[in-house]
Amino acid sequence: MQLHISPSLRHVTVLPGKGVRDLIQVKVGGKKVSYRMLLYSLLFFTFLVRFVFVLSTVDSIDGEARCSSLGCLGKRIGPRLLGRRMDQSVPEVMYKVLEQPIDKEELQGRTDIPQTLEEFMAEVKDSRFDARTFALKLREMVSLMEDRTRTAKIQEYLYRHVASSSIPKQLHCLALRLANEHSTNAAARLQLPSAELVPALVDNSYYHFVLASDNVLAAAVVAASIVRNALRPQKFVIHIITDRKTYYPMQAWFSLHPLSPAIVEVKALHHFDWFSKGKVPVLEAMEKDQKVRSQFRGGSSAIVENNTEKPKVIAAKLQALSPKYNSMMNHIRIHLPELFPSLNKLVFLDDDIVVQTDLSPLWDIDLNGKVNGAVETCRGEDQYVMSKKLKNYLNFSHPLIAQHFNPEDCAWAYGMNIFDLEAWRNTNNLKSDLSLWQLGTLPPGLIAFHGHVQAIDPFWHMLGLGYQENTSYEDAETAGVIHFNGRAKPWLDIAFPQLRPLWAKYVDFSDKFVKSCHIRAA
Repeated sequence: MQLHISPSLRHVTVLPGKGVRDLIQVKVGGKKVSYRMLLYSLLFFTFLVRFVFVLSTVDSIDGEARCSSLGCLGKRIGPRLLGRRMDQSVPEVMYKVLEQPIDKEELQGRTDIPQTLEEFMAEVKDSRFDARTFALKLREMVSLMEDRTRTAKIQEYLYRHVASSSIPKQLHCLALRLANEHSTNAAARLQLPSAELVPALVDNSYYHFVLASDNVLAAAVVAASIVRNALRPQKFVIHIITDRKTYYPMQAWFSLHPLSPAIVEVKALHHFDWFSKGKVPVLEAMEKDQKVRSQFRGGSSAIVENNTEKPKVIAAKLQALSPKYNSMMNHIRIHLPELFPSLNKLVFLDDDIVVQTDLSPLWDIDLNGKVNGAVETCRGEDQYVMSKKLKNYLNFSHPLIAQHFNPEDCAWAYGMNIFDLEAWRNTNNLKSDLSLWQLGTLPPGLIAFHGHVQAIDPFWHMLGLGYQENTSYEDAETAGVIHFNGRAKPWLDIAFPQLRPLWAKYVDFSDKFVKSCHIRAA
């Protein structure tokens, strides 16, 4: 490109480099032009020439066909300006390389793959890679990091599975000491409740709570939190159901730690006439489940060694191996009408919850003829916890499930539920077998109570404190009931430290049994 200025300074002519004479005339005017104006004009055209040259050079580097300076300028300035649309900034060869499959076994042991982003950028600057080599190096580094992250995540899930499935020695110690106290101390063998209070156990004018647990400390916290927050504790009846091995320690604890004026009943499953007569459907289902599990060799080790499944799938399979899923304490809720034939309404609580408000208003909630009052889990501010639908739990590959249920329907939570036992007894629930649901206790409930659930205010049940730490202490304090559902139970070392005090404040750490077993607040 050539720039020509006439001697009279009245015309400026720009000649393109290819020899095509495109005359650009600028009328300067008859008056004398200052040298400052002339200098500014020269600087402008100099900048324009340099700008066009740079853009043309970039096109050549990208491997595109040569184009005129004005054409390249139009392409760079904006879409469809001067007849060209904006091209993609990433070369196509990079997409092709990144989309190619990679054998991760070939990456193991290699020392030429950058270990950090800093190393990668330093190598790029030193070696001046072309687009293909850049993409190859990037793919190798990301694949290696991805594989290491997956391995670390699976190890974390395995450690949490072991920690949550094992009984802490402190809780084992507590059960043994209480069992010994039961055998040597008459005060630890009291009838619960006392004879004069027995009629209250079937009196529907009282507020009845049911808790099924084989964990003495957990049951003690739930019961204490119910009574301490009650406005009329003398009208509260707490029915604690446990198994045969935990019955004596549980009876000893509540004999020595009464919650008067509330009424506490401690009963083992074998004390129920209904349970000891005939076949119990939930036991048959558990026996079938145990046979299925026994066919799976290798347990958690075999699950972890699977290199094809995603970490979340492996975590779900590890959780399914948890002993609690094969515990009668976790399934007995399905038979509440048979266990309490004289009661019309009750609240069922899990042993990993903490009550923070008076629960008597729950009896004022209109269930509209429904069986189960529960908090729905498909809507809420916490998208991680409150995003569960039926498709997250039920096996929709089964034709019966696909026929009767909508995968997009909202799921609901176990842990704090109001049950109208009268309505329950009048309802013909859908019956099925274990093939209809994924492992756990909630899926059978989703099937049995489908169409019979009344949604209640989320205030009554805050979920997720045992598997994610996004909930703050301040937010959890505002809920009526908080639920440590998940592996990080508050009595375990893997509990979230900022949330554990909400549970620990209901434990008397000065108690001689608690102190002798080295159970501490943190």
